[in-house]
Amino acid sequence: MSETVASPQFSGSSGATDARGHALNPSEIAIGVVIGRTSEFFDFFVFAIASVLVFPARVFPFVDPVTGVLYSFAIFALAFIARPFGTWLFMAIDRQYGKATKLTIALFLLGTSTVVVAFLPDYADVGSLAIWLLALFRIGQGVALGGTWDGLSSLLAMNAPENQRGWWAMIPQLGAPFGLIVAAGLFAFFHGFLPAEEFFAWGWQFPFFVAFAINVVALFARLRIVATPEYVHQFERRELQATRVRKTFRQYGRFIIVGAFAPLASFAMFHMVTVFPLSWIDLFTDENVTGFLIIEAVGAVIGAIAIVASGFLADKYGRRNVLGICALLIAVFSGFAPSLLSQGAAGEIIYMVFGFMLLGVSFGQCSGVVASNFPRHYRYTGSALVSDLAWLFGAGFAPFIALYLSYHLGLVAAGLYLLSGAICTMLALRYNDMLEYRE
Repeated sequence: MSETVASPQFSGSSGATDARGHALNPSEIAIGVVIGRTSEFFDFFVFAIASVLVFPARVFPFVDPVTGVLYSFAIFALAFIARPFGTWLFMAIDRQYGKATKLTIALFLLGTSTVVVAFLPDYADVGSLAIWLLALFRIGQGVALGGTWDGLSSLLAMNAPENQRGWWAMIPQLGAPFGLIVAAGLFAFFHGFLPAEEFFAWGWQFPFFVAFAINVVALFARLRIVATPEYVHQFERRELQATRVRKTFRQYGRFIIVGAFAPLASFAMFHMVTVFPLSWIDLFTDENVTGFLIIEAVGAVIGAIAIVASGFLADKYGRRNVLGICALLIAVFSGFAPSLLSQGAAGEIIYMVFGFMLLGVSFGQCSGVVASNFPRHYRYTGSALVSDLAWLFGAGFAPFIALYLSYHLGLVAAGLYLLSGAICTMLALRYNDMLEYRE
């Protein structure tokens, strides 16, 4: 690692000091970003895993298991639909009351919307009310996620030295594998060591309780940064302030749309190696679900290593080149790899290992690939909108579509969704080059 990365400040980066001339610590920003992203992804994965293992039996017992999981995945998608509305709401709160107030409300809403799922009544007790409550809690999570955008990743990227942008860009992405490791580990423990009756009675609730505690820790870790005078000054100096969503979209809608489609290969791949495989293993094979959760946790470790590697690759070869090559490899992967899930434990391991390697390198650099197109004044809100729409288009319906296609047409058909994401990424990167040239 170069001396600049190891140093406690961004040497050579302009504006990396506060109003009194004190150096700002990028490591402190990085820690806050990783803790925040880990809490968000932990909530994400807890709900996703429960959508396969818990909700079909408790909320949709009146349909067959496959349909029950599809219904759960449909509710799972509601958060991605609600998230842009959350961004609109919390940007208004940010403009009026500041980032600290926004984050406090958003993270408490996220934690509350997650923990109340643990108290969800069974369909056998309250009928269709259980479905409506689950949908309401999921929408609450989505609205809250729209408010968790703290701008720290943008601040980190804007202060980073030019030759180390890839390294610092990958840091926020580490929250995804860390969140999956904890979520999969918790469910593997309770699913593997408890009798089925006890797991469905109370064991599945524990990860949702943990989610609230993690969100509280994340809240204080982030407030410790964004509420200090040094970082308030940096947000203001870098013009990382909330702008009106409608105005931002009207002025820079083309950048938002291109930015939303640029990471689709990564986001489609995200669900194809996390949520979808678990549903396939549980529904269509005799493999041990607990064992597969452990495989997912190990795969997440591999993904984390690949994310770190993406930083070195991007700084050496360029972020756009890394994303383009990964999109091409994901397209190749989509043609044959999904069928490995029907080849027993060996096939599953091969699929997960190579899948997480590809995902890690691609996902590590997909964040903010078009963010530099936004003027500073619009980058805070523009980046939030790009993230919202990218998750909606690339990931929101991925588990539902992949399971539906594989159930009706076979596993190879599930790769079509992955292929479409890879094509969208390559086209978006090409179009972004044209925008940059014209601009």
